[in-house]
Amino acid sequence: MSISYPGYPDTVANNKKDKNEQDYLDLIREHFPQNGPGIVLGPGDDCAVVSCPDKICLTTDTLQEDIHFRTAYFPPEAIGHKALAVNISDLAAMGGTPTGFLLSLTLPQDGLKNDFFSRVLKGMSDLAAEHDMPLAGGNISRGRDLSLTITAWGTPGPRFLTRKAEAGDVLFLIGEIGLARTGLSVLEENGEQQKKYPQSIQSLFFPRPRVKEGKKLAELSFVRGLMDISDGPAADLPRLIGPGLGADLDPDFPVHSEVLDFAADSGMDPLEFALIGGEDYALLGATSPGSSRELLRLFPHCSFLGRVTENQGLRMDGKPFHGRGFDHFK
Repeated sequence: MSISYPGYPDTVANNKKDKNEQDYLDLIREHFPQNGPGIVLGPGDDCAVVSCPDKICLTTDTLQEDIHFRTAYFPPEAIGHKALAVNISDLAAMGGTPTGFLLSLTLPQDGLKNDFFSRVLKGMSDLAAEHDMPLAGGNISRGRDLSLTITAWGTPGPRFLTRKAEAGDVLFLIGEIGLARTGLSVLEENGEQQKKYPQSIQSLFFPRPRVKEGKKLAELSFVRGLMDISDGPAADLPRLIGPGLGADLDPDFPVHSEVLDFAADSGMDPLEFALIGGEDYALLGATSPGSSRELLRLFPHCSFLGRVTENQGLRMDGKPFHGRGFDHFK
């Protein structure tokens, strides 16, 4: 199956010449500067040398072909962007400022067609430049499928926000849920519908890390905890609130119009569909009782998902909610 995406040329022609490892390394150097803030010694030696403050936060994530993306319909730029974006989103959820990253690549044995790899790097380097994140180094190897592993780090704001909640806390979201799942479903089931769901496709391909929002939330003493949504609220909510607690979900939680339309066309409940969907990278947080109005004043597009309870499990309208999010092993 091959699905074109408006604005991006097809990548179906064969390589015009074989490339060796040095060719790929040279291409990486073309896209990323050899120095940057905090980089004492950059790519090209046995190790990178970086200057660090007393505390940093570290995160790592892998994007694997046919698990996290398909080259049949993912623009190459989106692959590079998303590989870095999911790591920046983790830093944002801690209230941190991204400051650098390492890149480990596994490239298919038969190479990548045309300028595919260059476009992957372009998507990544554009986002790195937006956040002033230098590439400190990494690794490149050969394998069956394309795989990108990034390790990123950042510096703290007033504090590192962690996954934490207390009974009575209000659960809030900054960002949309269900859009990425809608985009993925459209592309997997019927790529011809993609023009009907532009925001969903954009959300799937080019998630926007919410660094400014995360830093601002870290300044608010009434914000108890925070995380980003990667596996869907149904899977991530229990991770935020921790063991021994549960949540009553708001059945009137607002859902994006594209999610509503897709769910209606598919005969599914839109909120349940959104709660199960992953890869939205919205910020999910818990704020102390009575602080909702102030939070809404500071973040007008914030929405409220429910409330933390002493009763374990998730419930909606008083009934147990059994929906599950994404799990690599199920």
